[in-house]
Amino acid sequence: MIIDKLFETVAKKGHVCLGLDTSIDYLPENFKNQFDNEEDAIFNFNKKIIEATKDIVACYKVQIAYYEALGLKGLNAYKKTLDYIKSTQNIIISDVKRGDIAKTAEMYAKAHFEGDFETDFITLNPYMGFDTLEPFLPYLKNKEKGIFALLKTSNPGFKDIQFIESKNGKKVYEIIGEKISSIAQNYMGNNEYSSLGAVVGCTSTEEGQNVRNTLKNIFFLIPGYGAQGGAAEEVSVYLKNKNGGVVNSSRGILLGYKKYDNGEKNFDECARKETLKMRDDILNVL
Repeated sequence: MIIDKLFETVAKKGHVCLGLDTSIDYLPENFKNQFDNEEDAIFNFNKKIIEATKDIVACYKVQIAYYEALGLKGLNAYKKTLDYIKSTQNIIISDVKRGDIAKTAEMYAKAHFEGDFETDFITLNPYMGFDTLEPFLPYLKNKEKGIFALLKTSNPGFKDIQFIESKNGKKVYEIIGEKISSIAQNYMGNNEYSSLGAVVGCTSTEEGQNVRNTLKNIFFLIPGYGAQGGAAEEVSVYLKNKNGGVVNSSRGILLGYKKYDNGEKNFDECARKETLKMRDDILNVL
């Protein structure tokens, strides 16, 4: 199953999930000016980042909104990016955060698990109800695909809904977690984790140990490291035996070149340096 491949990759290459949330504004001016259009500029920027980091990341997370914002040319850059990552034999998480029901959800599943935008994992939002997951689940068993469902996010307003307490004293995110864990048992890999994983932000660790202890078989996608304020110590709470999750960083790596003198000329090498720093930072804490 795809989760076994991700588990084994983390064991070999570390926990870094490099986020290709590529805004045209992130590209160094001299590089951007080499291209006639934004589609080619963004794809070639991504390509250089991927080439520089493909041997030291566990996976890439491609946030579709950055590409949708540019219309058809942006979606073409998105497809080219997915195809190029596939050519390097690396794992892709497409960050699409879909959350709908019935036929609409079925079409979202087809859009991202088949065809031009086919990927390995996608992010889903189950807060509309667990029937939002159902059309995607057959792909986990039959098509070697995976899901990361939003559980406890890293945004400032996560407590607005996720921390509301039910009549029995459990918070909403805890109820969501129990249900995810229950469904996940039907899609277990060989390394004790399920292909139905969860998104847990590392910017709040008060409940982190409880989440990890409760969701023993759930592999985590962990945003919040770096630019969002999360540190390796906070990340480590959500990992288990040096595995069990990947840690995303986007701006911290894509804009890493700004930390170096003349970094714009070698932004890909700077991205590699920042990736190695992040990988070793996490491993040292573990």
